[in-house]
Amino acid sequence: MKRIPKALFALLLSTTLLVAAPAEACTRAVYQGPAGRVLTGRTMDWKLEILSNLWIFPRGMERNGAAAGPNSMRWTSKYGSLIVSGYNIATVDGMNEPGLVVNAQWLATSKYPENDGRTPRLSLSIWAQYFLDNFATVSEAIEHIRANPFHVGAGEVPGQPGRLATIHLSLSDATGDSAILEWVDGELQIHHSRDYQVMTNEPVFEQQLAITSYWQQIDGLSFLPGTSRATDRFARASFYINAIPQTDDPRIAAASVFSVMRNVSVPYGISISDQPNLSTTRWRVVADHKDKLYYFESAISPNVFWVDSKKVDFSPASGVRTLDLGDRQQVIFSGEVSSQFVSAAPFVFQPSD
Repeated sequence: MKRIPKALFALLLSTTLLVAAPAEACTRAVYQGPAGRVLTGRTMDWKLEILSNLWIFPRGMERNGAAAGPNSMRWTSKYGSLIVSGYNIATVDGMNEPGLVVNAQWLATSKYPENDGRTPRLSLSIWAQYFLDNFATVSEAIEHIRANPFHVGAGEVPGQPGRLATIHLSLSDATGDSAILEWVDGELQIHHSRDYQVMTNEPVFEQQLAITSYWQQIDGLSFLPGTSRATDRFARASFYINAIPQTDDPRIAAASVFSVMRNVSVPYGISISDQPNLSTTRWRVVADHKDKLYYFESAISPNVFWVDSKKVDFSPASGVRTLDLGDRQQVIFSGEVSSQFVSAAPFVFQPSD
């Protein structure tokens, strides 16, 4: 095995010595298969029990940025979307009609810009939903936000008074394209390439790429880092997402991606106070961009179930619908469940300052 360069060793060491903090984490990986078979898988890792439900949002919804002040953004949703809520105050994952997928994950070092009273602004809680509402592809989304910059503001984490949410986003689409969006020292950093298949948590994405460049020199079938730290999960997911079978069979492809996401999951009940990016995996999602299938698996449920978005009415008149997953996502579903959603009032996105 090649020796680790000193600079890289220092970076690896620094990721294991982060200050003590409540632990939140996640992993996301994009599978780029043959014949346009693209799937995005993610885990939701969270120290505390989290309320998450599935929601269907139709086209034509009038939105506001849920941000304080007259510069809060406003728009009307162009596309319908199927999303997973976080505490029923935020969109943390989802796929829209054209197959754009957005995943929100924790990034403790995020630093958002102050409200200058002029720049358009929206709450972190609706940041992911903004992309699902408005864009069909990653390229379209990135081109728009470069030409029309806006700021985001954070609200408190439910059940943790005084602690502001800090997240970054990943975007992926039916072409296999990807983008990672991070707020670093108040500035939006955009990493846009179909090569950026994996995202976890700390350190920032640019540094994670440097760490992965080392592991790419190692035979992943012989040795890979095995802990649940973000950097180790990044290395494993980066190898396995391209090592699993290349197939256009939707069932085999979904099973393969789920196997990767389970490999980078944190065992149930595990959270370590001095590892801020190591927490219990609560649920997993795999989104098939080609067939518009959205699979969901709770860590404490025996079944994977899914929504076939092609069977969903996203017209404005169809209204908002939800699938109640229960406390700890313990309600048991099986098979295709689009017919089991029920009409509901939309949840209110958490406002920011």
